[in-house]
Amino acid sequence: MRTELVVVGAGPAGLAAALAAEARGVRVTVVDAADGPGGQFYRQPAAELNARRPQALHHQWRTWERLREGLAASGARLLTGHHVWTVTGGPGSFTVHALLGPGQDEPATVHAEAVLLATGSHEHVLPFPGWTLPGVLTAGGAQAMLKGGLVAPGRVAVVAGTGPLLLPVATGLAAAGTRVSALVESAGPRQVARHARALAGKLPEGAGYAARLLRHRVRLLARHTVVRAHGDDRLTGVTVAALDADGHVRRGTGRYLPCDTLAVGHGLLPQTDLAEGLGCHLDGPAVTVDAEQRTSAPGVWAAGEATGVGGAALALAEGHIAGRSAAARLRGTEPDPAGWAPAARTREALRTAAAALDAAFAPPAHWAAQVTDDTVVCRCEEVTAGAVREAADGLGAGNVRTVKLLTRAGMGWCQGRMCATAVAGLTGCHSVPPRRPLARPVPLGILAGTAPDRAAPDRAAPDRAAPDRAAPDRAAPDRSVSGRPMSESDRSPSEQASTGGLSSDRPPHGRLSRDQNPPEAFEEGSP
Repeated sequence: MRTELVVVGAGPAGLAAALAAEARGVRVTVVDAADGPGGQFYRQPAAELNARRPQALHHQWRTWERLREGLAASGARLLTGHHVWTVTGGPGSFTVHALLGPGQDEPATVHAEAVLLATGSHEHVLPFPGWTLPGVLTAGGAQAMLKGGLVAPGRVAVVAGTGPLLLPVATGLAAAGTRVSALVESAGPRQVARHARALAGKLPEGAGYAARLLRHRVRLLARHTVVRAHGDDRLTGVTVAALDADGHVRRGTGRYLPCDTLAVGHGLLPQTDLAEGLGCHLDGPAVTVDAEQRTSAPGVWAAGEATGVGGAALALAEGHIAGRSAAARLRGTEPDPAGWAPAARTREALRTAAAALDAAFAPPAHWAAQVTDDTVVCRCEEVTAGAVREAADGLGAGNVRTVKLLTRAGMGWCQGRMCATAVAGLTGCHSVPPRRPLARPVPLGILAGTAPDRAAPDRAAPDRAAPDRAAPDRAAPDRSVSGRPMSESDRSPSEQASTGGLSSDRPPHGRLSRDQNPPEAFEEGSP
């Protein structure tokens, strides 16, 4: 399959970019691993669930409707169920390699003149004693269950960690019928107050969540953290404790909270695997881009959370700019920044707010002190914190790569996406994002048929039309991707990192009634 611009990712940034480029005459193909567009932010329940009011689980629903209707009316081609594992080639001749099928064992390729990466983010997970128990999942995982499956993960929940994501998760769970006994936030009011000016635009949203927490009688334990999860074969409760001004746990402040679900998260990290493989320069954990959203790799643009986590409105602005820039340069003309000036102003304001949020909701400075030596840090290879510490203190490992070689921490299926930052924190080593040639596990048979500078045979792939739009020119599929919603047990660890599956041993329960009314969505203006 050939196109002019291929957009990897069908979330807010990817869709905004595709619509902007297609409106300017560019042939656009959007590829995404999910069964439909929207990304995590606009994740939709399966059609078989017949959700009557899916908008009640979402923010900015009117913006989503505009994106969905625009996609349906456009000539952009949408390819769902495409798990991209690498991008090869260069300007004018890129090849996107993807895996199809329920077993992700069928190859597909898309050839394009330019690439736009809108790969989103995955959750930042920090270990603590008991975090591997069934019943412990990430905040994003709990939200994905609500949005995608209309399922509440438990009956009594604690939501903990730090960051703005905890608020919609706590209110969403409460509206779904789960009793949320506490929202445990490690940041305190003083940390947030230091950045009040930059966060002024977020105050109405925060006030709305505060009102919903009060309505559902959810206790807010500010400047607290989870120090241990309890249980034998499943979660039965957690111990939380207060933090002092330096981020140390205050002795004598521990309290036990019974629960069968713990939704925990410490923010998000950019998903940069494909960008790293293309040689794009990173600034810390995020892809570096210029004012046009161009990366350091010629012919490659990036937008959304991959360039820095800042929310859906920022992703929309960046996607719009990237799409317009790519369209102009594909036509051999110099882009006119005046055409996207409103989006640029939105981008700058929201980047400032995102930086303030990062500073206000940083994980506790001394979280590693609470991780006991018998706590598993690398789940894939079952490496404990004690083994990681021994590699650094006893064997002299001075960087995360050496710790990996000595302990196998980060050598598993997820390739360190879940544990690399934890290993760095436990050892005091600087975490440097590795340059991975492959973004996900790939069958050897497919690798054997893919030469470095030559794409694998272009097997026709399922071409799913945009919603409510037929695709008369669709390619004949080799085999259709399964239409059932993917469970956490079906996902690879790298996918669980982005959707929140910390444990999949315990089946979820508590389906959300279609007639039940979750909290009304808060809507912001979008560029």
